[in-house]
Amino acid sequence: MIRRRTLLSFAPVVSLAPATALAQTMEVRFGTSTAGGGFAPYAAALVDALKSVDPVLDIKPVITGGATDNADRLQRSDIDIGLVSGEVMYEWLSEHPDKPKLRVISVIYSTPGMFAVRPDTRYHRIRDLVGRPVVWSPRGTGSAVQARYVMQGLGLDIDRDFEPIYPESFADGPTMVIDQRAAALWGSGYRWPGFVALTNQPAGARFIVPTAAEIAQIRAKYPFLAELTVPGGMYPGQYEPLTTVGAWSYILARPDLDDGVGYRLARSLYRAERAAMPSKHTVQTTARNTLAAIGSLDALQPGVVRFYREARLIQ
Repeated sequence: MIRRRTLLSFAPVVSLAPATALAQTMEVRFGTSTAGGGFAPYAAALVDALKSVDPVLDIKPVITGGATDNADRLQRSDIDIGLVSGEVMYEWLSEHPDKPKLRVISVIYSTPGMFAVRPDTRYHRIRDLVGRPVVWSPRGTGSAVQARYVMQGLGLDIDRDFEPIYPESFADGPTMVIDQRAAALWGSGYRWPGFVALTNQPAGARFIVPTAAEIAQIRAKYPFLAELTVPGGMYPGQYEPLTTVGAWSYILARPDLDDGVGYRLARSLYRAERAAMPSKHTVQTTARNTLAAIGSLDALQPGVVRFYREARLIQ
């Protein structure tokens, strides 16, 4: 975490950059995800938010295979920025310590992970699902990678200790639980589309999260996973808050992204953050959350650091 003394006033910025530079059209290739996951509605909301504050910033969404695919494409410079879950970012950095770093433009949202089951089943704890068919989300997506880390934290293997299902589409998961081809569906994020689809069915759904002891066990093995709470009322029939684990997800930049692009994206994101009516999908995409989530300023794209300093968000 960044030391608290580096966080300064989040007062409005008087002068951020020359108007001529900000009036220029700038194309940015933006890696998103497959349809049906949490990244898909977020990406659409983010593009709309950026266009509303910087109409000539030309964001070009690129449909990809999700977080892992985005990390790989960023390293190859096939895209300029991309959505990557915290779990995938941790894994990518661990597996590629000698490669140029992918830099943070911003956090997007935190991703609490949990299971959903039919309410007429006898499944109430994670251990009840061992040996049962479970939908883990499409391979390589942030949700599937998160599930692997969480289960490993409990000493479980998602492929050996369960009957794993990796659907081609996120949209297939809720249907598999509804028609009882699967016992449970794993998902991550707030208002995750698969959980929305499942809880909107007449029968609804019941959620399963780790116990307090299991959360401690998971975080002892993987400290980058944080304790997160899903507020009550997030889904139909879910009246009480649910405490689980998860991580922040990020907008990452390719290693050689021009600092001017990073600066402009940070500026536009900050303007969108301060808009009167931020989207429900982008409400957690803030400079404050970004600074709280990163380990050091070195994780940020240099253009973002320059904007944050000029905006007096950091020293």
